[in-house]
Amino acid sequence: MDVDACIESIKQCKYLPENDMRQLCNKLKEILAEESTVVPVRAPVTLCGDIHGQFYDLLKLFEVGGSLPETSYIFMGDFVDRGRYSLETLTLLLLLKVKYPDRITLTRGNHESRNVTRVYGFYDECLAKYQSSKVWEWCCTVFDYLPLAALVDGNIFCVHGGLSPELPSVDSIRTLFRMQELPQTGGTCDLLWSDPEAQVDSWAISPRGGGFLFGHLPTNAFCHNNDVNLIVRSHQLVDEGYNYPFTDKNLVTLWSAPNYCYRCGNKASILKVPDDRKEIIESDYRIFLENDTQFFDNESYANAPGNQYFL
Repeated sequence: MDVDACIESIKQCKYLPENDMRQLCNKLKEILAEESTVVPVRAPVTLCGDIHGQFYDLLKLFEVGGSLPETSYIFMGDFVDRGRYSLETLTLLLLLKVKYPDRITLTRGNHESRNVTRVYGFYDECLAKYQSSKVWEWCCTVFDYLPLAALVDGNIFCVHGGLSPELPSVDSIRTLFRMQELPQTGGTCDLLWSDPEAQVDSWAISPRGGGFLFGHLPTNAFCHNNDVNLIVRSHQLVDEGYNYPFTDKNLVTLWSAPNYCYRCGNKASILKVPDDRKEIIESDYRIFLENDTQFFDNESYANAPGNQYFL
């Protein structure tokens, strides 16, 4: 497999032959197996939230944030589902991980699972494009190897969803066994499904059916006990691209899919973490709108796998 040729092909939104996908997924397993469940990352680094198969908006994100390897990235999961090009979006990120393994960190989102991708588009998309579920199966195995979180310079904690009452410390997260289909309860599930809620002081049942709603008290405790200045998470649509739900501003929701599902009209944001200071300021966020290009032609748009998921 010629990685450079594959990258050039996928940038044209041309998905790879089945055999190249098999080789790519096998290579990813080798790389990810060496990574910690909580990946240590050095600043400067650019943090990104949900992408959800919006391939052309991912290209726009790289225009705004800078290209690899000059810019280092952390993507906090939900690469697939809902958007029209989950396969191409995931493939580009996996190819970049193979080419620049120390410059891009991919952590798992709640959509990087068999149960969720069967319902929200990625499975159907793979089936439509390959007339087989093999590629989907190989990708799901890669999902099992993805780290659950990242820690920037020891003080910015990056996770897809949020906190868990079972996991009070970063060390407790490091000890989790991650190489499996996402459990539907427990600490691993909570990290990928939980949401902050300003109306809750401590913990509450989540309406999502997985994870918890957590308030400012467990957020403050986690930050204090782990010497963390800021928790960065995604998982929730934010109209302005990012949002601080608590007055202490020790947690931010970061959303990187503009005009989500091609109809929500929201802005997207990425966070450029500097290496010369610890505090994050408003100008470190880069706000962007959807790419003017969203598909090659109207026919492919009309017949795109996953269109039913926007209704």
